Formats: sequence, C-alpha cells, structure tokens
Amino acid sequence: MVNTVRNAFLEFTKNIVNLDAKVTYRARKSRDNLIESINNFDGENDFFSLYQEKNLKFGSFARRTKIRELDDIDLMICLSAEGTRTYEENTDCIYINGNDSDKENKLLSYETNYLNSTKVINRFISKLTKLRDYSKAEMHKNQEAATLKMKSYTWNFDIVPCFYTSDDFYLIPDGSGNWKKTDPRIDNDRTTELNKKYEGNLLELIRLIKYWNKRKTTITIDSYLLECMILNIYDNMDETENWRIDIEFKNTLYELSKVIMENVEDPKGIQKNINNFDLNDREKISNALYKAYEKAEEAREYEKDGKIKEAISKWGEIFGREFPKYTE
Repeated sequence: MVNTVRNAFLEFTKNIVNLDAKVTYRARKSRDNLIESINNFDGENDFFSLYQEKNLKFGSFARRTKIRELDDIDLMICLSAEGTRTYEENTDCIYINGNDSDKENKLLSYETNYLNSTKVINRFISKLTKLRDYSKAEMHKNQEAATLKMKSYTWNFDIVPCFYTSDDFYLIPDGSGNWKKTDPRIDNDRTTELNKKYEGNLLELIRLIKYWNKRKTTITIDSYLLECMILNIYDNMDETENWRIDIEFKNTLYELSKVIMENVEDPKGIQKNINNFDLNDREKISNALYKAYEKAEEAREYEKDGKIKEAISKWGEIFGREFPKYTE
C-alpha cells in the first residue's frame, strides 16, 4: 500500500533502484570465482607472475553505489614487478621498463624497452578466452581494460591489469599503450567513511540520484563524477538529524545544480579537474537539476498540505513511470 511519500520511496528504492539482493550475492560469488581462476594463471609461461595480495575490487559495485540492472563489475589484477621492472614519469604518461621476460613474450612497445599496456591487456584476453562460463573476452572501448562477458548472467567484468608501486599507488593502462597513476582505495575508503557519518544512508541517496541521472532528462553525468560531487557536498555538511531521503534528494539536486558549474578536484590528487564538461553543457545540466529541484519543492508543499496523492504524482514526474502510484 503506497499512501505516504515515505512508503513510495521505500518501495521505489527497494524494487526499482537498488540491486536485487540475490543478484548481488551471485555477482559477488562469480567475481570471487573469476579472481581465483585468474590467480591460477600465476607464473605460467604465457602469462605473468601476480602480486595477488594487491588485487583490488573497485568501481561502483565494490562501493555499493551501483543501481540495477547490474551491467559491469570492475577488478584490478596486480602483476608482480619481479624486482626487475621500474617506472619513469613523463609529463603525459608513465613508462614501465620491461624485463627479459617481457621482451621474450613480445610485450614491449616498438623499438623501446617499455612495457606496452595494450599488449598486456591482449595477453589477459588470450588467457581469459580459455575460461569456462564466459562467452567472450575483448578489449574495453577505452583501451584500458579487458572486458569478459558472462554466458549465464547479464553483467560483464572489466579487468584492469596493474602494478603496485613502492610509493603506494597503482599503475594502470592509459589507453595509449603506456601507463597512468591511480588509487581506487581512496575512493573506496572515502565512500565508506562518509556513509558511516550519515548512519548508512548516503549510499541509498547516491543510488537514487544515479537513477535520476540515468533517465537522460539532460546530458548524462559520468557516474564517478556524480559520486565525487555528492561526496564533496556531504563531506562539508554536519550530520543530518531525522534523515529523509526525499528531502535529502531535493536538497542535493539544488547543491548539484551549483557544483556542476565548477571544477571538481580529483579526490585522489592524481588528476586535477575531473569535470570535463564545457560551459554550455554545464549550464544545460545545471538547469535540468534545478528544474527537478523545483518539482521536488512542489512535491514537498503538496505533502505539507496533506495532498499525498498529488505529492506522490509529482515525484513520479521526476523519476518516471516506474515510481509507485498512490494506492489506498
């Protein structure tokens, strides 16, 4: 029975926005099985020695901010430097000096001693195609990962080969054959800590805003950028008493309509600005966010006046036909 705004949001987030619990369980199990299968390649002549302790689960599935339907799961598989690979920082990228094994396996860039990240990914693909339960392994469209497609499930795995450095960050493919810095542990930890600050409610809000963003009422905001902006907003707020997701959603739309107009610093401190929208697109997104905020304000006014049916209907204008209808 959906006769309050609160019940409408509970039903909506449970049945439409959040991943189904059974799907999450199966996905985690299949992810762990895949990691084990890749670890079994460790040290084979046509593969790499692995640094298994530094394998990393990352991305929105790992951070529990993924919405349904589950489409992809991200993994970083860490390769051992074997004490013979070193890296050099350049203005635009990072080079990894290969070893004798890399030369023998034809993994170096043409006429250099640099380990070619694209060739490393292709070596992963050649091994992944031999695994059971998977229909296809191919290069990800961004050239930074191997995508492994499942036979039985709807989701894919995006597998990123990486190295862990003594300076405590990771090197991953840059899409051009070289390497770049990253450290998803910072994102994972930050999301977890801020969610604790708001007593476990923040992840639900992030997923709800992602659902609105996915409706394509405007230019779609990159999922990672959207998460960073929301986390920045709540990192600078005090704990919210009497949390209500509809009110937090409304207020966050307003804040995002301002934040999207600004540069957004990379929380990992590796890049600088991660908001790559030009001014024209920023304005379009800002306007769409503000219009949604205004509708949310109308919904709140209806609710305050006791017009619950009208309030729920107005929320439906924001979220679309999947939002529950009022029932007695």
